[in-house]
Amino acid sequence: MTKHLIVDLSVPVNAETQVYPGDPVLAFSVHSTIARDGFNLLNVSMGSQTGTHVDAPFHFSATGLKIDELPLDRFVGRGVIVDARSAGARGRIGWDMIAPVADQIEPGSIVILHTGWSAHFGTAEYFENPFLDADACRRLIEMGVRTFAIDAINIDETPDESHPGEEFPVHHLIADVDGVICENMTNVAAIDFEAPFISLLPIAFAAADGAPIRAVAMRLGA
Repeated sequence: MTKHLIVDLSVPVNAETQVYPGDPVLAFSVHSTIARDGFNLLNVSMGSQTGTHVDAPFHFSATGLKIDELPLDRFVGRGVIVDARSAGARGRIGWDMIAPVADQIEPGSIVILHTGWSAHFGTAEYFENPFLDADACRRLIEMGVRTFAIDAINIDETPDESHPGEEFPVHHLIADVDGVICENMTNVAAIDFEAPFISLLPIAFAAADGAPIRAVAMRLGA
């Protein structure tokens, strides 16, 4: 008998879900109830990149593909996990952290940057996230990678009053090759099997810059 294991990599979405500074705050309100209307229905107000989500190239490129224009194979594939837990607050994830798994990376791979930063989700420290070095991103793109994921709020450095940031170079590099970025992933440590199949399929928001997802890792086979 064939058994499949599915690991949930998504943060819960509710009124307390942390969002990027300045983004719309999620709000739920009851629209219909069984007692009054015979069925339950929720009214949801949220930004396109609330919770675990994917960015389309259009997020950082006015001429980039929108979320419903991207080929679906951008959102599924074999995952390669980079152990970047040593990067720390505002640490740069360079090629030295990627090199140990570089031989596993091929065109179509989904590269997951495991920073462990999801442990800080819901706190101010979450915005002090580690981030991918632009040169390392270029090398991954040259290897055929088009889908990148991170268990933090931003694959680039998150600017604030004390940190100007670097003007989001990784977002631009990935957008320029019609790539996809997944952010706010969690529970990556639970992927304790080799060659996980990753699904990051988004809601098909029309003409959007991004969309929420239910990210999962699957072990396929016996």
